[in-house]
Order: sequence, then structure tokens, then C-alpha cells
Amino acid sequence: MRKSIDGLVGLVKSVLQEDVLSGSLFIFFNRRGTYLKLVAWDRTGFCLFAKRLEHGKFVLPGESEKLELSPRAFELILDGIVLGARRVHGVKVHHVTAGRESRIAQP
Repeated sequence: MRKSIDGLVGLVKSVLQEDVLSGSLFIFFNRRGTYLKLVAWDRTGFCLFAKRLEHGKFVLPGESEKLELSPRAFELILDGIVLGARRVHGVKVHHVTAGRESRIAQP
């Protein structure tokens, strides 16, 4: 993550083979998934944004090197929400076996 605007724009052109002037946002994550840099063209020049998570990781759906996301999916990822993950809150499951009832609380 040492690259600045020029280095990241070069990666977009050479590795991703995309048009950097298209208005798309190009996001780069570090290996640990705790830091990202975003490069975008805004009609007059390039913008560079960075975000570092103090806790947790950015988790992307899939393993591909190139991924297209909806604006809402991108917002959720920036907020640290794992897409596709299902979490159950405060649900109690009752198991009845051989006349005995056992309760298991799931997180």
C-alpha cells in the first residue's frame, strides 16, 4: 500500500486494463484487509481516499482480483459488514430428546 495516485492509476491501466477516466471508483485493499485506498477521476483530477479499520477487516464477496459492486454493497463493506453472512440474534432453540428438554441459546 505504498503507492500513491500515480502508482494506483498505473495499476488500473496496466493490470486491470480499465479506463481510469470512466468515472468508476477503483479500490485497493492491503493483504490483511484492514486498509483500503480508493482512486477516482472527478472531471478535473484524480482523488485519493484512504480508510483504515481499527478493529475487524474489510471482507469482499468472492476471490476474484476484479469485482464490480453496487453502491449499497460498497457502503456495507466500508461499514465492516460481511456480505452474505447470516447472523441470528437472541434465538433460543429447544431440543427435546427422550423426554428431556435442553435449551441452547445461539448468538
